[in-house]
Amino acid sequence: MALVKAGLVVLDCAEPEKLAVFYKELLEAEETDASANRVEIRSADGTRMAFRRDANATPPSWPRPENSLQAHLDFMVEDLDAAERRIVELGGRPLEAKAAPGPYEERGFADPAGHSFTVRRVAPTSPKQG
Repeated sequence: MALVKAGLVVLDCAEPEKLAVFYKELLEAEETDASANRVEIRSADGTRMAFRRDANATPPSWPRPENSLQAHLDFMVEDLDAAERRIVELGGRPLEAKAAPGPYEERGFADPAGHSFTVRRVAPTSPKQG
């Protein structure tokens, strides 16, 4: 058995309850634990996240260099346009950034508290026809 197991991603924010709602809706997740300063969620595929209260939390400024990226999340989607509509509907916002080089189509966003994340289009898994 591993000495250390992967835990979960924890985002600091001023209002963990509100940020948890955004990610619960986006990931179709359920709340698994909550206290006065922390809310945890788990999606059907097992993705676990937590949101910790920090009244002094400063969101990253990416793509501007002042406060840089710090860290970000990547989510895989099949339909970038549908994902963007849902993210904006839930209170997220697109980030203006140059397209990243590479084989994946992706778009950058910020959650309601300002944390950046990326949605990437999943490459088709079916074999080529013809």
